[in-house]
Amino acid sequence: MDEEITAPSTDDRSPAPSGRQDRVLDAGALRALAHPLRVKIYDILSQYGPQTASSLAERLGESSGATSYHLRALAKHDLIHEVADRGSGRERWWERPVGGVSFANEEALKTPSGRAATQIVMSEFFRLRQEQLMRFIDRGLNAEEHAWQDASLISTATVRLTPEQSKELATAIMALIDEAVDTYREQNGEDVRPVTIRADLFPLPGLEG
Repeated sequence: MDEEITAPSTDDRSPAPSGRQDRVLDAGALRALAHPLRVKIYDILSQYGPQTASSLAERLGESSGATSYHLRALAKHDLIHEVADRGSGRERWWERPVGGVSFANEEALKTPSGRAATQIVMSEFFRLRQEQLMRFIDRGLNAEEHAWQDASLISTATVRLTPEQSKELATAIMALIDEAVDTYREQNGEDVRPVTIRADLFPLPGLEG
């Protein structure tokens, strides 16, 4: 599993904050992904690793025919691919390619259809992540083992920065995240669970905004 998502920026020619080279989704890939169920499938593959159409159907409450159709649509644009040497003709396993993904496609954002596709993908992706956060909060601390209570973090802060200082902070945060992803990408074990990492860093509007 490997999943880092970068939101749109005004210039897709610039590297991600940490200097890593994310895949910038082209307009075709964005349109292929711009479906709520496909975003959910893509997100599950990102967070939990390889799945079949049947396992996705069970998790999402859909038919395996529907999930199979959407898997093929995602694969057509190389958003996912079949896992080599796993499964059979009747049970195909799918995974997300290793590496970060950016929605920061300047050309796509110049067209109404490109902007609409980007908006759908972004809205659905972050809606899913927000739902995960709220489910964690609603369950309460008693729902998690003591070790995970101590290891979890929900924090917010406000600081006054210049654009240059904000970029420097973003670079430092993403470097830490990249290091963790690279170090633990293939880790397995009894106590290992998928852990979502979300870094939000953006200027607040004025009091009149």
